[in-house]
Amino acid sequence: MSTIRSVCVYCGSGVGNDPAYALAAAELGRRLAESGLRLVYGGGSVGLMGTIAHNALAHGGAVTGIIPQFLRDRERMLSEVTELIVTKDMHERKRLMFEHSDAFVALPGGVGTLEEVIEMMTWSQLGRHSKPILLFDINGFWGPLMDLLHHMSAQAFIRPGMEVDYLTAQRAEDVIPALTGGRGRIIHGGDAEMIARL
Repeated sequence: MSTIRSVCVYCGSGVGNDPAYALAAAELGRRLAESGLRLVYGGGSVGLMGTIAHNALAHGGAVTGIIPQFLRDRERMLSEVTELIVTKDMHERKRLMFEHSDAFVALPGGVGTLEEVIEMMTWSQLGRHSKPILLFDINGFWGPLMDLLHHMSAQAFIRPGMEVDYLTAQRAEDVIPALTGGRGRIIHGGDAEMIARL
């Protein structure tokens, strides 16, 4: 696995109804900063997006925000980031988030968050990249998606040779070790196993 210098975090522009989501986002922002890892995210100042970015910046971290022009007001763009990129549309935003990142983490979020992490899984499945993808499964948030992936595999829509590989973590302190080769949970086409990469 190549060295990880930057981590793209997909997450909601809201905070959800479980306080654990914002607490975990804040802790992950701090841990990314303290580990010297650049945060790449959607550029907003509200919701979980704002929480993780503000906390990374507060602890001396580097933050790249990438936001399309039409969302600058809706997601209340965070101008204090280290690097701000305003794109013409969502396609350019997602492409630049991919290009600026060495790994991907999905926190709780809505349809946009789901679409972003699924696209990274699809590109990985098709052999377009080998960057680690991690579902930060705070209080079981991503359980329904993992169940659906298991179901797709059981129904032979995810076939041998086309596995969907991803890591999971339930605590903020486990996210970076999992991404960088520590202990994590990886899913191969619907079958879970514990791994320890050396």
